Amino acid sequence: MTEPARLSKHLAAQVGCSRREAELYIDGGWVQVDGIVEQSPRVLITDQQVVLHPDAVLIAHEPVSLMLHQPAEQPIPQVLDAAQHWSNNPYGKTPIPAHLVRHANPAPLPAGASGLLILTQDRRFERSLKDDLHKLEQEYIVEVSNAEPAPDLARLQRGLIYRGQALPTAKVSWQNEIRLRFALKSPQDGQLVWMCEQVGLSVVSQRRIRIGAINMAKLPSEHWRYLSNKERF
Repeated sequence: MTEPARLSKHLAAQVGCSRREAELYIDGGWVQVDGIVEQSPRVLITDQQVVLHPDAVLIAHEPVSLMLHQPAEQPIPQVLDAAQHWSNNPYGKTPIPAHLVRHANPAPLPAGASGLLILTQDRRFERSLKDDLHKLEQEYIVEVSNAEPAPDLARLQRGLIYRGQALPTAKVSWQNEIRLRFALKSPQDGQLVWMCEQVGLSVVSQRRIRIGAINMAKLPSEHWRYLSNKERF
């Protein structure tokens, strides 16, 4: 067994680069240890297999933010799949390994919902969205059953008490015969299901399509795209 050494030192010796260059390769997500991307230059290496990606570049990456069309009842991926980067992404970034990991989720989906997730590596962006989320309108498409007779939508729009608190005013309208469009602020887990039950509707599915001014649009399920610095909530 070899003497343990930090990954940055081990990689520098292995590929003949400086320690700083090794750290840039590691931070960029270009280094795998036993087949798994490792982004800590301080992790200790003994007999593990260390591989530098053949396309590795020595560029310090900027943190990115992105949107993901998350399926319902599935765990958020710890590592995004570069193959599921939306080909119609309008902002032209090319995925690199460093973009695919270490994301915060500042606006979680309600339990049971699918749809728009915002993921970010930018801690300032994360704090800002968390602070402002209660002020941002969110839009959901809710598929229901038992839509006959037509329910009292005015009751859904105002005046309901949920868990002992008056709910903010909501905008509710029919998208088609089985789908309702909700636009509201700060929805809680279970709130949309409960609201529908109050007017005799059973929820089949719920999908978030917008947070503030950021709209998921045609992004396919399980795919993701970068957010532009010009996009604002």
